[in-house]
Parts: sequence; structure tokens; C-alpha cells
Amino acid sequence: MPSTPTPLDGEERLVGTDRVLAMLIQLAGLPAGATLDEMVQRTGDPKPTVHRALASLKRAGLAAQAGRGHYILGDEFIRLAFAHHEARPEHIRVRPILDRLSERFDETIHFAVLDGTEVVYRDKVDPLVGAVRLTSTIGGRNPAHCTGVGKALLATRLHTLDDVEQWVAGRVLEQRTPRTATTTADLHARLTETRERGFAVDDQENEAGINCIAVPVYLASPSEPSGAVSVSAVAYRTPLADLVSAADEIRTLIHESTGWQEKTA
Repeated sequence: MPSTPTPLDGEERLVGTDRVLAMLIQLAGLPAGATLDEMVQRTGDPKPTVHRALASLKRAGLAAQAGRGHYILGDEFIRLAFAHHEARPEHIRVRPILDRLSERFDETIHFAVLDGTEVVYRDKVDPLVGAVRLTSTIGGRNPAHCTGVGKALLATRLHTLDDVEQWVAGRVLEQRTPRTATTTADLHARLTETRERGFAVDDQENEAGINCIAVPVYLASPSEPSGAVSVSAVAYRTPLADLVSAADEIRTLIHESTGWQEKTA
């Protein structure tokens, strides 16, 4: 008679599933793909294990072979990812304002959400022609404390110095440029200023030569922001002062394009 599965059997099956998912994540980070041997080296798993995991992904259409022994992310994965992204309610409501801001400023426009100590870029619109395109990507991450979108969102949550200290929780605030806030007192001061004026700025704090202005947006709740929208630009072409002077216009465009009601202090 077949033996009854034990807790160990279930645990082993879970580990096998984890390996397949780990392989998928590895492939997602390799646009040019990789050979079986390269995947073995990257994961540290035995070659038969890696081969079985890749075979599982191939059967599901999540991986493909571009030549003998060379694996790439499958078209089905890309189709599912884009279909999911395009169908998200937040994407449908955000895209009109991103398009209008891009047309108005001819700069890079982001929509990002807060995820712990980082921001995740959920959408991005690049300028159509001429202007420099930034290296940020949809799904990419940056530290929240040194980005405009991050500070716009943190300012709605961290109202006191004690709040900031608890959020930092003994971590070292990474210094991305000489202008990055690296102490809780400095970050608290910047968040306080953000709340007082109703928008955040990134004065070359995350990347030298790049500045931005960011505004929180409220989709489902008048008090809890769904994310933040930013206008990012190369500093030599669009100085921060020019972006700050357009803050009221940005908020007006958000309201006109989407019906969002910005929370007032």
C-alpha cells in the first residue's frame, strides 16, 4: 500500500517548489538568459535539480530555450506580468495623470508605493523625444529616505522624531550622494518640511544630477495615500526651483485627470 505522506514529505515538496520559484526569479534578472551550467553556478543547486526546475518552468511557458541549453524567461510569463500590470485598478487610474504630466513637463514621471524601507516603482512614463531618459524601471526599488516619492509617503506616516527613530530601528541610512539625509534628525526635518508644503523634493539626494518633486495621491482613502507621483528631471536642464514653482500646477493636473482629492493638512 502507498505510504501516508509525512510532514517531512510535505516539507520536501515545498522546498522543491521554492527551487522552481528561485529559478524563475534568477531568469527574470537575466534578460539575455543563461546556460544550464550558469544557472547551476548562480543557484548552487545540483545540475539535475536545476534541470528539473527549468523543465517545470518550460512546461508552464514561464521559461523557454533560445538555442541548445540556453534558457530565457518565457513569453507566457511576460504576457501574464504585463496583463496583470495593465489591469491593476491603480494603473488604470494613474496612467492618465502620468501621461499629462509627461506631456506638460517633457520629463520622466513615476508612480511609486512604499514597501517597508523602500519604494517600488509601479509605473513610469518617459519623455517622448529629446530629453534624457532615466535608468529607473517598473518594479525597481530605491531607499525611501532619499527619494521624493519615498519622503512624500513617509511624511504621511512619520510625524515625530520618535516615529522616525522607530522606522529607522537602528539601521544605517544609506548615503547615496553627499546630499542624502543620513541621521534621524535630518530625515525628520525633511519630512516635517514635506508635510508643511504639501510635496516632497529630491534635491540630488538619491542620484547626483537628478532632482524631482513628488506628491502623495489618494485613491481609496482620504487619509491613506495609495502611492506618490513624481516629476523627475536632470538638474542642469530643469532646476529644482522650476519643479517647485510648478507644485500647484501638478496638484491641479492630478485632480483634473483622475478626480483624486489630495489630503490637506
